[in-house]
Amino acid sequence: MNAFAETQLRPALILTRSDIARLMAPQDYLVAIEAGFRSHASGEVEAVMPMHIPAQLGIFHTKAARLVLEREYVALKLNGNFPGNPRVNGLPTIQGVVILCDGSDGSVLAVMDSIEITLRRTAAASALAARLSARPDASSICLCGCGEQGRAQLLALAGVLPLQHVFAWDLDTSKARELASEMRRAVDADIEVVQNLAEATRSSDVIVTATTARSPFLKVDMVSPGTFVAAVGADSPEKSEIAPELMGKATIVVDLLAQAAVMGDLHHALDAGTVAVTDVHAELGDIVAGRKRGRTRSDEIIVFDSTGTAIQDVASAAWIYQRAKACDVGLPVCLGAVPM
Repeated sequence: MNAFAETQLRPALILTRSDIARLMAPQDYLVAIEAGFRSHASGEVEAVMPMHIPAQLGIFHTKAARLVLEREYVALKLNGNFPGNPRVNGLPTIQGVVILCDGSDGSVLAVMDSIEITLRRTAAASALAARLSARPDASSICLCGCGEQGRAQLLALAGVLPLQHVFAWDLDTSKARELASEMRRAVDADIEVVQNLAEATRSSDVIVTATTARSPFLKVDMVSPGTFVAAVGADSPEKSEIAPELMGKATIVVDLLAQAAVMGDLHHALDAGTVAVTDVHAELGDIVAGRKRGRTRSDEIIVFDSTGTAIQDVASAAWIYQRAKACDVGLPVCLGAVPM
């Protein structure tokens, strides 16, 4: 067998959502995401701008990045986002794959289901930002949007903050009730389903917006001094959750400035003229690396504009792959085997 054939026969791991869930807990994603943003701050990550491919009833997103850890990794994620899927097709809103490659020779190391990764890495970024920028005594949280991401956010944030009371709000109140019923068994906090959103957000130390909104609903008068806001729903230029006037009043932290400026709530605030790019306090990596401070005042409103970056995807995928190899998890497949 020649060297070419041997290279082609290197197996890639196929990892399902259940495989990934067995390998990684929320705290593991937090460690992976922190390492990814720290590497980005030190220049060891290259991330390209996302690409959006519209479809008739949804949209596809592609994100890709390179990360150097114990080896060089490159990951590409392709996600389909179809908001009507649960109601119309009985399918998840978000489906896709993450392809992890060896950055030194281009070989495919793994093909992973992206649902679990996208949920957990997004929530882990919020938890990391909250650990660094929320008030340490933050005990109340309002979840705006009670889908799978809302659940993931609550689990991740409960791991870094002393949460005691949870307000659950959704346009579909039945979803809020379902979340409350399920999460009461998972977190040690009182969970209250609410219909008056403004009253709940004003009573909260932390607010998470995890919706598919295309017009802002969180306004200035709905947020109390000292609140930490994790804005995670605006993952494409058309989406918006945070009023530009609130962005103008807040200290803004972003995951990636170049990305948030064109597809996050920052993007809409820039268009409205309530903030300039120079008003952005920091990227998350700057705070992780200690180059910028997180919270500087107890009454400071901090908005973390989380657009979801390939840094999170490649760091998570690398951790998952390492654990899968160590635990002999996944189906090895020779994708490039030469036909006989």
